[in-house]
Amino acid sequence: MTNFISIFPLSIVVYPGEELNLHIFEPRYKQLMNDCREAKKTFGIPSVIGEKITELGTLMELVEITEVYDNGEMDIKTRGVEVFRILELVKEVPGKLYSGAIVNYPENSDKNKPVLMQKVIEIIGQLHTILKVKKTFSKPEDQLRSFDVAHHAGLSLKEEYELLGLFNELQRQEYLKQHLLKVLPIVAEMETLKKRIQLNGHFKNLEGFKL
Repeated sequence: MTNFISIFPLSIVVYPGEELNLHIFEPRYKQLMNDCREAKKTFGIPSVIGEKITELGTLMELVEITEVYDNGEMDIKTRGVEVFRILELVKEVPGKLYSGAIVNYPENSDKNKPVLMQKVIEIIGQLHTILKVKKTFSKPEDQLRSFDVAHHAGLSLKEEYELLGLFNELQRQEYLKQHLLKVLPIVAEMETLKKRIQLNGHFKNLEGFKL
């Protein structure tokens, strides 16, 4: 299916199912959110990487405008729906301040491999333990998919975008596993190094080596 959507380019990657809260202050996007509320329509967030709008993004639904300030700025709650691909940018939408795009929606397989997903969750837990980070997931572990945990895995913006471009859940799970297996030893070594530095200058209680 191909259609036109209004777009709100941001330097983030949003995934389907993700809940995203935003403070809206630019006039064009205040107009966009008001239009979305009145017409009950969706909008797209394409990722901006290296100051360029990328080909892929996520269609968003406006869940709620939680607060509107005296100057028209607003706090909103949104939710990701599905991944889109931009076919053509529409820089000027007649009568509007914001831009749009002609998009289609790539087929996306959600076929899951529970054992692989559990491994990903397990390594994320190890990563968080080393970093002394406490994060909770919004779903029970047996319901989690790659998009639900991706922001917890320490991916760079570019890596998050690469994950968005994988249209098979098994590929996404494997991508996360390989990333985590690569990162975990590095983070563990950095934590050990930090402890060594912190101990420098402290009185050390060490047993001498016997000849």
